[in-house]
Amino acid sequence: MTASPIDYLRRPLPIGAPVTYWQVGATDEARYDVPDQPMKGEMDPFFFLTKHKNFIPHEYPCRTAFGVERRGKRPEVTSEFALNRFWLPFGSPRVDLSGFWFRPTVIGTWARTTIWAKEAGTATLRLGTCGGAVLLVNGAEIGWMADYVRNLEAKKDFTVELKAGENTISLWFDDLAERDARYFFQLDYVAGPQAEQALPVPVAAKVADEFEKALDSMYFEKPVYRSGEVALMTSAPVSTDVDVEITIAGDFMSREESVKLSLTLAAGQTRLPLGDTAELPADFRHFHVDLHSNGFTASRVFGIEICPAERQGVAPAKLEARIAEALDEISEYGEPDNVTALARLASGRFGDKTDAMIRDTLPTIEDCHDCADFALVPLLWCRTAYAQHMAPDLVAQIDHTILSYRYWMDEPGNDVQWYFSENHALLFHTAAYLAGNLLPQSRFQRSGRLGHEQSAVGRERVRAWLDHFEAWEMAEFNSAPYFPIDLKGLTALYALAPDQDIRERAGRAVKRLVRIVALSAHHGILTGAQGRSYEHTLRAAGSLELSGIARLIWGTGNFGRRVHALPQMAISLRDHGLTIPSELSTIADWQSDDAQEWMFAQGQDRMARLYHYKTKDFAMGTAAHYRWREWGYQETVLQLRLGTNPDAQIWINHPGETIHSGYGRPSYWGGSGSLPRLGHYRGLAVMVFECAAEQPDFTHAWFPCQAFDASDVSGPVAVATSGTGMVLLKGDRAFELVNDGPTAGNELRLTGHRSVWIVRLGAVQDHGPQPDFSARFGSLSANISADGTITINDPEYGLVEFHHDGRVSAEGRVLDPANWTVEGDVAQMPRGPLLGKN
Repeated sequence: MTASPIDYLRRPLPIGAPVTYWQVGATDEARYDVPDQPMKGEMDPFFFLTKHKNFIPHEYPCRTAFGVERRGKRPEVTSEFALNRFWLPFGSPRVDLSGFWFRPTVIGTWARTTIWAKEAGTATLRLGTCGGAVLLVNGAEIGWMADYVRNLEAKKDFTVELKAGENTISLWFDDLAERDARYFFQLDYVAGPQAEQALPVPVAAKVADEFEKALDSMYFEKPVYRSGEVALMTSAPVSTDVDVEITIAGDFMSREESVKLSLTLAAGQTRLPLGDTAELPADFRHFHVDLHSNGFTASRVFGIEICPAERQGVAPAKLEARIAEALDEISEYGEPDNVTALARLASGRFGDKTDAMIRDTLPTIEDCHDCADFALVPLLWCRTAYAQHMAPDLVAQIDHTILSYRYWMDEPGNDVQWYFSENHALLFHTAAYLAGNLLPQSRFQRSGRLGHEQSAVGRERVRAWLDHFEAWEMAEFNSAPYFPIDLKGLTALYALAPDQDIRERAGRAVKRLVRIVALSAHHGILTGAQGRSYEHTLRAAGSLELSGIARLIWGTGNFGRRVHALPQMAISLRDHGLTIPSELSTIADWQSDDAQEWMFAQGQDRMARLYHYKTKDFAMGTAAHYRWREWGYQETVLQLRLGTNPDAQIWINHPGETIHSGYGRPSYWGGSGSLPRLGHYRGLAVMVFECAAEQPDFTHAWFPCQAFDASDVSGPVAVATSGTGMVLLKGDRAFELVNDGPTAGNELRLTGHRSVWIVRLGAVQDHGPQPDFSARFGSLSANISADGTITINDPEYGLVEFHHDGRVSAEGRVLDPANWTVEGDVAQMPRGPLLGKN
């Protein structure tokens, strides 16, 4: 992009505000390899319980070497500025190019803008970034910073002299990207003469302004698509025809090529059709929307779930038919990877197409890309069970890949595979155990062991992992994206392990996980607090893999396109004698007139105490007394659903960043920047947020108005109905219902760093229609006493006291999270008041 600027997009720049409009160059990328070496360490079940902000402390040798080489030294500028794109903020205070890099990669980018000063004078600019940066003003280098601590922001003030009129600000920033990389900078105008931002643009400022407004107000017509036409809406139409390029991409783990659309947004047009649901790729997708005109491009990302529910229809009644359906669905519609290849092999779809899927994954496994262990376990299953149906040269390539791989951190390597989390550890150890058993007399290159020796090491580590799981269950507690990863490893062990004790223990572990899902599910869909979550797993109720597993086991839910464990579950049920207790079906799809209350704990030392309450009308799960006032990582501590529509769901959090569909951990929706004090009793919950001043200044709820049968937001009260379930949200001030931008019609906000949310669930048969329910519970208030007790006088439960230590007193009962166990305590109780109150 080389067009010369002819105008300026001008925006205010008050003292203390960030400079947010920039020209940005292409990012230089260079692989950063260090000599192969082993690491020391073990699985860390507490890695996401961050001690300092949301910083994860584990350091790889590449970061150590990079730090020695560059920390505290002027960053190496590897190119000159060449315009590649324009950065418009859309509410973000920073230029954020964060992403996911599967190998260690040095990345560096130029950014440039202008500050228009009313008069000459001294200014203070505060620069924040996680890596290094070089700052220039009017071509002169002002200074640099080079902290280079992975994903931990540092800030530095620079004193600069501004001239009257235009001042060019240039910035080079760089870092070492390892897996999820927070790659951004923020430049604040701390002090100086009166000024404004002036972004040079190669079009009339009016055109650039229209593009920004069109994207600022743009949103999907529906919160989720299960059928029909997919369309984007804007309330700020442009005045001339505009070329639109849209790139449809999956999440960072997706292996398939992006889909590109070329469209025209006509002058005055407010609705942009993109295609029918059946024609677009399924699952949660990011739509990268570019508006083009004469060398100027404005861009924004919009996320949406596309679930082919209409095509899939109702699940077959019999398990045998559902097994066949699952294998057929993934074989024909799954992403082209080893999981889909396994489904194809297991359903007799042999040949070049299946072999090609496997071939394409081998280089990334051999190169030890992060998450290669996710691909290796189904590859081992394919090789073990179906080698006779693959081309002989492919089998040889697979064996070479198996022998080349790095199976644990104590083997030499220079990768950034994530060894520390529970789900990855299981897959590494499972792979070592099964691979060594498969090739017992072959030499594994990195460990130097013969296969039978490699298998023996893996066997003992698998047994140790099972010991930990049997004592504490999931470290990443109740987490929707990580149930399938654990099930991937456990079903492989159940079907393929050479040792009977491991097969039996793996089978029991599979049933244990399915039981947790059933107890936490509402009509088959997991609904509860989660130790790690992402926007693409929270919002994708229908295409989430747990929905497909629920369809396989219980006949409720839908299939997504990218899965981890679904074919392995189906094969285990069909070929290896796995059985799921039949009584879990009635628990997962709760139809009783009574309620279920479940109190349990997960994670080592019972680090998460979890509470779940459901009726056939609604369900809500929470994390009790969990790390409140601390910085969060990816925890979602409250989630609820209403009726039988899986999309009629709500969760409440504090955003970790203000950019939509970003890569932060926590992100805008995935996790919570600051964890609230949370109390929950049956259909009543209260959340008190006290967020750090440097964090975003609002808390919010996912509140998809179109997914409800009815909803209303009035002042501090929001109420919604879906089916026979109802919810009332009460804020400590008036709610803001977001009406423009990516979350239009789906987001409720409470402004400020401190906020109080009350959640009250109900049912039409118990509380009458929505207006009656709202009238009865709309006056709920939370009173906080001097000793920290939160008291709510509930019209049905009476006085409910949420004590400072996490205990809850109500209806003559005391619920104490300190006593909750991993096995848990499940009770069936009347859905109405326990003490006869009305």
